[in-house]
Amino acid sequence: MKKAGISLGLTAEEKRTLRQIAQSTIEARLKGEKPPRVETLSGPLKEKRGAFVSLHSHGQLRGCIGNIHPHQPLHQIVEDMAMAAAFEDPRFSPLTLKELKKLDLEISVLTPLQRVKDVSEIEVGKHGLYIKKDFYSGLLLPQVAAEHNWDRATFLEETCRKAGLPRNAWKGKDAEIYLFSADIF
Repeated sequence: MKKAGISLGLTAEEKRTLRQIAQSTIEARLKGEKPPRVETLSGPLKEKRGAFVSLHSHGQLRGCIGNIHPHQPLHQIVEDMAMAAAFEDPRFSPLTLKELKKLDLEISVLTPLQRVKDVSEIEVGKHGLYIKKDFYSGLLLPQVAAEHNWDRATFLEETCRKAGLPRNAWKGKDAEIYLFSADIF
C-alpha cells in the first residue's frame, strides 16, 4: 500500500524528536513525573502547525486527538495532543502503564486547511477532510481513507458520519468542506 500523506520536509532527526516528546510526555504522566524538557529545537519544530497524535495497541486505535488550528509551536502541539490522546479521548479509558510497552504512536503534522471548491480536488491518500455544517464538524486524516481503500465519495460520506451528519450532507450548499494533507510518521 502506498504511504498516505505528503512530506513537509521534516528531517529524520526532527521526526525522532517529536516522537520522543510524545512518548516521554505520556510515560512521565503514567509514572507521576514531570516530562523532560527538550532544549535543542530546530526551526520547523518551533513553527505553528496543526498536528494529531494517534495511539494504536495491537493494531487497534487506542486514542487519537489533534488540533487543526496552529496556535502553538509544533513541539508543544505534539506534547499536548499526546497527553490528550492517551488520557482524554472520550472513546477510550485513560491509558495505563501496563499498556505503554504495546503502544504504537503515530504523528500527523498538518498543512493548513484549504476550502474545497470542487470535490474533484480531493485526492484519497493525499488529503484529509474536515467538514462543517451548522454546529457539526468532523475530520478524518489522510491515512484513514487509504487504510480502508475508500473512494472519494465514501471518504466524504464517512467524514459526514464522523461529524454526526447524514452521509450525504456534504452535498448540501451549507456544508463547508476543507482539505489538508499531513506528514505522517
